[in-house]
Amino acid sequence: MALVDAHEELPAWSLPAEAVEGISLSADWPERVDREWAWGGSTGANVRVCILDSGIEGGHPLVGGLEGAVAVSIGEDGNAIVEEDSEGDLCGHGTACAGIVRALAPDCRLFSARVLGAGYTGSGRVLLAGLRWAVEQGFDVVNMSLSTTKQELAGLLHELADSAYFRRSVLVASAHNMPVDSYPWRFSSVISVGSHEGADPLEFFYNPSPPVEFFARGLDVEIAWLGGATIRASGNSFATPHMAGICALILGKHPELTPFQLKSVLHLTATNVAPGA
Repeated sequence: MALVDAHEELPAWSLPAEAVEGISLSADWPERVDREWAWGGSTGANVRVCILDSGIEGGHPLVGGLEGAVAVSIGEDGNAIVEEDSEGDLCGHGTACAGIVRALAPDCRLFSARVLGAGYTGSGRVLLAGLRWAVEQGFDVVNMSLSTTKQELAGLLHELADSAYFRRSVLVASAHNMPVDSYPWRFSSVISVGSHEGADPLEFFYNPSPPVEFFARGLDVEIAWLGGATIRASGNSFATPHMAGICALILGKHPELTPFQLKSVLHLTATNVAPGA
């Protein structure tokens, strides 16, 4: 009689006993996760942050230099085209988001992926292509202050969001400013962000009633704008890079954290959860 390998009795995706030691992880966590442990002294150094938006005005006083910038489009054959961006920001929105991230994490490595055109025009297919490129590049943090209401794109966006999650790329996505269903912020694999009225850029709240998970500063914010200028504006779009910047600070100090662990740290350090809240 042929002997049956013990592993054949295990269901798929199971863990053989002899493999347990091989996945042992050191747990160097404090008794209490607080903000000092999470990002004290961090400047976001070496963290690669991609702004998936309308482009970025390179050299803006509140943004500084970029490590790379691409423009995403769809060719006549229906395939995605990703090429060096020679135009920069076409409407100001991406520059605004980049300036907020830079203010919080001054030493992060900023990249731009332009998927919106002048007048905030864009298409779901370009958004998908841009996000797919960002995930393939393995950015640590991808700021998405945009979404689509097209239900037919939800499945593909969900797959990309899950792919980013398993590749350890953190997607920080803006909730729609109106009470409508849009994506990808409604997916649990991303960090979804709405806005609050406070003025402290490091004040953020965990929402115990998702799908919006966190609220960050987003009302009457001074933001970078085209031509080296600044304006004041409000919206979930500007709350999102506040959270992306905080994520960059945490990853700058703890680059080993997975998106799951990072989200847990954000929960424990939220203004309404931290000690004394």
